[in-house]
Amino acid sequence: MTTIKKREGAITRVTLLGSLVNVLLLAFKFVAGFVGNSSAMIADAVHSLSDFLTDVVVLVFVKISAKPEDETHDYGHGKYETLATSIIGAVLLFVGFGLLWDGGDRIWKHYFEGVPLESPTSIALYAALVSIVVKELLFQVTLRVGRRQDSQVVIANAWHHRSDAFSSIGTALGIGGAILLGEDWRILDPLAAVIVSLFIIRVSLRLMLPAVRDLLDVSLPREVEEEILSIITRSPEVKDPHHLRTRRIGNLFSIEAHIRVDGRMTVYDAHQLTREIERDLREKFGASTYVVLHVEPLK
Repeated sequence: MTTIKKREGAITRVTLLGSLVNVLLLAFKFVAGFVGNSSAMIADAVHSLSDFLTDVVVLVFVKISAKPEDETHDYGHGKYETLATSIIGAVLLFVGFGLLWDGGDRIWKHYFEGVPLESPTSIALYAALVSIVVKELLFQVTLRVGRRQDSQVVIANAWHHRSDAFSSIGTALGIGGAILLGEDWRILDPLAAVIVSLFIIRVSLRLMLPAVRDLLDVSLPREVEEEILSIITRSPEVKDPHHLRTRRIGNLFSIEAHIRVDGRMTVYDAHQLTREIERDLREKFGASTYVVLHVEPLK
């Protein structure tokens, strides 16, 4: 089995696991939210629904991104994975603002319009506690696979799982406070939804902004470019590397640079030199790294 197929298989398995867990959790949460009279739990269930939808996005886009180069994609399909990461971040952002609006609306109506709040029941609290444990375990498993496979979209999905765990922590505190402290504290239920929504918005921006930078072909970080230049200049024959251009293509790096060599060097020797540099760069940044070196004679 090729490395690409192994990577795709690992990503598919962990995403399918997440999808199954999300389906079971969102059903449990919706039932617990409606039966338990908890707006925070219903909001938490909506967040789990967004988790399930993003799992679908991961499965579809990772399959596409694993496709090799073709006539219309000279650099492969890696950016589809980056696009999927952006979609996950956008979904999280949308859900976060939705929860913020709903919780804020309930608080406003209670304090300024006198609309009474119903007390949540214990089933909603149990659902929140179960969700915390399950989603944190799922986060750890998914993050480990994402880092091992160097997949932005899987790491993004892992943080989506953790954001659901954070959501459930806030939900549990809100529901627990509303149940244990009495009628005057029922406001904790929608307040929990508001607090959780702010965490979700923060996570969404952390995921979405780097992905958008990659889609816009923003250069690799300065420290990475400095490391690239140090590798290029290891050979004493190389002088004055310049016009360095870098970017990410999915989970891969693309590196272009001009180098100057002795003008009396044969074409064969210059070719061998560039092959050695390409080998060193791929050893450092991955075997599938795109490397283009343009050789110029010293003046």
